[in-house]
Amino acid sequence: MKNTSKMPRANGKISIAPSILSADLYKLGEEVKTVENAGADWLHVDVMDGHFVPNLSFGPAVVSSLNGKTNLPLDVHLMVEEPLLFIEPFAKAGADLLTVHIEAKDDVAFALEQIKNSGVKAGLSIKPDTDPERITPYLDVLDLVLVMSVYPGFGGQAFLPEAEDQIKRVRQIINASGRAIWLETDGGINAQTAPLATRAGADALVAGSAIFKAADPVTALNQIRQAASDI
Repeated sequence: MKNTSKMPRANGKISIAPSILSADLYKLGEEVKTVENAGADWLHVDVMDGHFVPNLSFGPAVVSSLNGKTNLPLDVHLMVEEPLLFIEPFAKAGADLLTVHIEAKDDVAFALEQIKNSGVKAGLSIKPDTDPERITPYLDVLDLVLVMSVYPGFGGQAFLPEAEDQIKRVRQIINASGRAIWLETDGGINAQTAPLATRAGADALVAGSAIFKAADPVTALNQIRQAASDI
């Protein structure tokens, strides 16, 4: 089983997870090292199958190439129709956390069970128009809930205003459960929108274009963290 102790609770600190979907893949190792040295907490890997979302991205080989080369925990987001096909390969490749979508075709409870049996932390994601109450039956096994603040599929989208309410509702559900579950937000996160997400209750933020497409990724990451913390 994989040792997931690399992802301790943040103890009130906002976790920043740069998404390599927006990185320059020609210089991926260099760019990962840059954000690691800048103080990133996790590294977010968006996996797309061309069916659940209209885009293709990374396979297990990318995670395997990162595993052991960075000290950052690998936060793998499975935007796929059939996550049961992907859980074992990505767990073996070195994922520290695997997040599946509640809207996927496969049985969610079984998928989460398979993640846990792989020794990996388990996350569940919802799209912007999904009722947050749908996560309630799975809270006992979750380590993370990911609220999408854009419709998944492509980087560089703008933060949806209605996402704030989604985050607030998920925060209420998590708090009522009494469990220590991360609330992560992904989509349109930058120095301007980060406070909206954290004020609503998020404690982990995924940022792609705002970091990797910035002229100075280190400054951009630090600005996001500072803005998210100044609430």
